[in-house]
Amino acid sequence: MQKVTLTDEQWRKILPFLRSCPNVYVGEEADCRKFLQAVLWRAQSGAQWRLLPASYGNWNSIYKRFARWCEQGVWQQLDQHCAADPDLERLIRDSAFTGAHPRSAGELKRNAATRGSEH
Repeated sequence: MQKVTLTDEQWRKILPFLRSCPNVYVGEEADCRKFLQAVLWRAQSGAQWRLLPASYGNWNSIYKRFARWCEQGVWQQLDQHCAADPDLERLIRDSAFTGAHPRSAGELKRNAATRGSEH
C-alpha cells in the first residue's frame, strides 16, 4: 500500500484540535503529523502494526501512542472534530478506526496447552 500523506490543509485543521486536547502530547509538529499518517496507513491497510513501513518510525512506539490515545478517547474526539468539517469528514471514518486488538500489534496466540493450564 502507498504511503498515506495528510495534505497541508488537512493538517492545518487537525493540529489546532490536537493542541486543544488535554490528553494529547503534540511535541514536534512534524513528528506528530508523521504519527497520525502512520496510524492512517495502518487503519487503511489493515496490516499488523509490525508491518508498518519504517519511514513512519518505530512500529512499537507508534502502536503504544495509538493505544494511549484509544484509552483517552482521543480518536473518538478527533472523529467528531473531522465529521464537523466537510474537508475532513471522511478522513477518519474511511480509515475505519476501531480499538486495536492486542493481536494487531503482533501478540502471539496462546496454544491449547497454555490455556488448559490456566484453569
